[in-house]
Amino acid sequence: QVQLVESGGGLVQAGGSLTLSCAASGRGFNDYAMGWFRQAPGKEREYLAVISRSGSSTYNADSTKGRFTISRDNAKNTIVLQMNTLQSEDTAVYYCVADQRASNLFQSRTVSYWGQGTQVTVSS
Repeated sequence: QVQLVESGGGLVQAGGSLTLSCAASGRGFNDYAMGWFRQAPGKEREYLAVISRSGSSTYNADSTKGRFTISRDNAKNTIVLQMNTLQSEDTAVYYCVADQRASNLFQSRTVSYWGQGTQVTVSS
């Protein structure tokens, strides 16, 4: 089992950048593919990015390509989402997720572990 805690959310102006971090505790961090989702008010949770167990493979949703970068540090049991050129539509609660199968991290219903979420607000 793995516990996930996000940090780094906050208020940023449109066009700005923000870095989210997720610290994982529990055994076997290297056994989990990791990712990020978000949920805006009145909308369903949306897949953003996934990174493989080793970090050698990453995947981005079309809405984040060229703007968001996912990375991980297996020595520190952390993942990071670097977000650039933020827009008002990026305002949402952002969630760190984990699963032993990377393929399970592309749909919210198949994700095994969720963090508590961190709020990101982009002002226009």
